[in-house]
Amino acid sequence: MKQNYLLALLSAILLWLAWPPIPYTGLLLLVGFVPLLVAIENIIRGNYSKKGAKIFQVAFLTGFVWNTASIYWVFNAMNAFLPTAVSLFIALIPYALAPLLMASAFRLYYQIRKQRHIAVSFIGLVSLWIGYEYLHQTWGLAFPWMNLGNGLANVHQLIQWYSFTGVYGGTLWIWLTNIFAFLLYWQYKEKVAAFSQKKLMIGLLSTVLLPITVSLIQYFSYEEHINPSEVVVVQPSIDPYQKFGSITPAEQLDKLFKLSESVAKPNTEFFLWPETAISDRNGINEEDFRAYPAYENSVSFLEKYHNGNILSGIESYLVYSDQKTPTARPFGDKYLDSFNAAVLIDGSSKVQFYHKSKLVPGVEQMPFGKALSFMKPLFEHFGGTTGGYGHDKEPSVFYSQSGIGSAPVICYESIWGIYVAEYIKKGAQFIAIVTNDGWWKDTSGKDQHMSYAKLRAIENRRWVARSANTGISGFINQRGDIVQQTEWWVPAALSQEINLNEDITFYTQYGDLIAYLGLLGCLASALLLLIPIPNQKKNTKKYTHNN
Repeated sequence: MKQNYLLALLSAILLWLAWPPIPYTGLLLLVGFVPLLVAIENIIRGNYSKKGAKIFQVAFLTGFVWNTASIYWVFNAMNAFLPTAVSLFIALIPYALAPLLMASAFRLYYQIRKQRHIAVSFIGLVSLWIGYEYLHQTWGLAFPWMNLGNGLANVHQLIQWYSFTGVYGGTLWIWLTNIFAFLLYWQYKEKVAAFSQKKLMIGLLSTVLLPITVSLIQYFSYEEHINPSEVVVVQPSIDPYQKFGSITPAEQLDKLFKLSESVAKPNTEFFLWPETAISDRNGINEEDFRAYPAYENSVSFLEKYHNGNILSGIESYLVYSDQKTPTARPFGDKYLDSFNAAVLIDGSSKVQFYHKSKLVPGVEQMPFGKALSFMKPLFEHFGGTTGGYGHDKEPSVFYSQSGIGSAPVICYESIWGIYVAEYIKKGAQFIAIVTNDGWWKDTSGKDQHMSYAKLRAIENRRWVARSANTGISGFINQRGDIVQQTEWWVPAALSQEINLNEDITFYTQYGDLIAYLGLLGCLASALLLLIPIPNQKKNTKKYTHNN
């Protein structure tokens, strides 16, 4: 088994090297699972007891090492204000949960393999993996950060077809190339010919080269429709761990005004400020927002700019006479609901709010209620509430007085392709991401988050304007190119003329079709496991193994 564990570690290293932010290595994902598949095949064919458990172990090892090496910054963020032991315990949830689901997919693959042809088994494996990724972006502990398709963000020139498939197209592509490469290697090594080596080679080359060729043609031939709008993004670089300790809300606002004005032009239409940029020590009541100095000063600032708008993150709340939502908590004889929100301020008296919907499990919302109540102390440290934040049920588009539609995407929401696409279907002409990546300090988390924004640009063919408090702010065009970006932890503002777009891509219109096909494959796999084969030997004459 030692050799198999080493192969599992080799897969983990290849997958980690391929993952953002390491540049130019993304294509390693196309062969990253081959050593793990070899290890699993060794177990299937070897004289081992409890083969299913051993397959689960090697698959978990790959997933755990790969995940932990790639998102180590989760521990880094928590350890800044929690004891090391507590931080490590909580960090084990994102480090280990996804690998457990990954390993379960391989364990079920083995069960199918014992009954069916290897080709059917691989279809089951790919379907189960896609099913795991879909589950991990929809359930209470959703954390789709490590979905395979995200890993190709740093080779965005080669995945322009995400405008048709989204990230699940990347997941499917990665698995197809790994399976072809594994079969070629295994048959050569074992001197077997269950499949034609020539056909496998043609299949591998076609699977690799055809999508790349199509993508490069798309990339170099794509032209944006000229529909300009001048946008400013601001990065104030205020330490989130020292907020209100080192700077008052009024001083923070003044800093935002000065940075905005330093690069603004008379025709600037949008000033984009980061997550929670507008705040108050006691929060801001949305119903009374116009009475706050922050609002009055913002309107005064916009007087210099015809058609100017401020799109900003804001810490807000609403007060209800009764408990309208599960997250509203007692507030005297009423109820209060807190929000991590975005607001659009223009020169009129109209104010638009959007409440972040995709909330961070264990930080902004309590997943599975009482089962994970031990995570409640984290809310306070991250600026949340012990009952969790309130949220909107669907995305909202902000419309300026001139009719421009913007998608106010708040931080964590930007890693959901299908959710961002809903903004576009509702009329958003560009994507405005407001975030605060300073919690992770100078780690790869901020770089990964920036890279993933390129995928949203490609999927929807929309410019992305990104304002990060202490992360990476910048602009991404409709091909996924980073046109401008700031340095880390440096107060800055950038101005850019972007092109608005009203066209709807295939992906925007139809969403994650590949994920839905994967779910059908999961259902078919379950049926295969439940339906016995009358004569199993007829189905295992190729790639036989010891049971």
